[in-house]
Amino acid sequence: MPPRKNSRSHNVTIMDVAREAGVSPTTVSRVLNNQDHVRPDKRARVLTAMTRLGYVVNQQARSLAGGRSHVIGLLVHEVGVSYTGEIIRGIEEELVAAQYELMLYTTHRRKTKESTYVATLTRGMTDGLLLLLPLNPQAYLESLHQERFPYVLIDHQGTNEACPAVAATNRQGSYDATAYLIELGHRRIGFVTGEMRLGCAVDRLDGYKAALADHGIAFDPALVVEGHFQQPDGYAGANALLALPDPPTAIFASNDVSAFGVMDAVRDHGLRIPEDVSVIGFDDIPEAAHVHPGLTTVRQPLEQMGRLATRMLLRQIKDPEYTGERIELPTELVIRQSCQPPRAAREHTTVRRKRLK
Repeated sequence: MPPRKNSRSHNVTIMDVAREAGVSPTTVSRVLNNQDHVRPDKRARVLTAMTRLGYVVNQQARSLAGGRSHVIGLLVHEVGVSYTGEIIRGIEEELVAAQYELMLYTTHRRKTKESTYVATLTRGMTDGLLLLLPLNPQAYLESLHQERFPYVLIDHQGTNEACPAVAATNRQGSYDATAYLIELGHRRIGFVTGEMRLGCAVDRLDGYKAALADHGIAFDPALVVEGHFQQPDGYAGANALLALPDPPTAIFASNDVSAFGVMDAVRDHGLRIPEDVSVIGFDDIPEAAHVHPGLTTVRQPLEQMGRLATRMLLRQIKDPEYTGERIELPTELVIRQSCQPPRAAREHTTVRRKRLK
């Protein structure tokens, strides 16, 4: 959201940010200096308070030198979620080392806000722009390119091959997760999509379909429900899948947050994870290792994505001849306790073992 004017003073202090966020000044200082030992929810509250109070804007005014603001703009859907927080962690560390400040704008998934904020951030307020999962890039990327304004996309491939971007192997990661479930013996695998306006969500659905095809399993559209990378969508999607006459024995959610919703729905149906239904996610946010059972998921190197995107952007700012590149980082299947062979396969194995005795 755009900074709001502070009626008390134009010089917003750390104390103001601390009061707005409901944390101590020490916590604000730790966030500003990118130190550890700050809970993700508190870090998100501090970043939001900074944006609301215009703290970063004032920092920008004080750091103007040599025709540069020494401020980087970051556009995100929302703060307060671990996916965004992990990427911001990598961005902050690189910016602190380069003595740059961060100006954060939150679109709340509104396409019109996205275009408006991009226009605002590129009018002398920032030296460059990081765009995390933009929904409406076609509205402004060509203009940024023509104006040679430095920008980098994160977890988004952009509108053409010339777009500088850092992403992960979404299709391969989804393929690996689906193949793992098939190797366990699952044949009815439900899939909860992400926001299908985003290329990463499309790639993950494609990877799921490709793994089914390569293992000789026919694609069943009834097993795919649309979501938007949100926990309620995972919950609703799983409810729909489990209500099918022939429900899936495993459900693959397009991100961990929606996978948590899937897990809630499975339990509300009186079923157990993984004994009755296996569940798998995507991203490997910190919470994935701490839910019960531990969530099997596809790890995206989120912090590294933030780091590399920031390095690329700073290089563009320093060297106008460098137009950026496209980097795709590998994903990794992280196996925990939320998946196992389906009941029929386990019973078949048990019977076979008894016969062999």
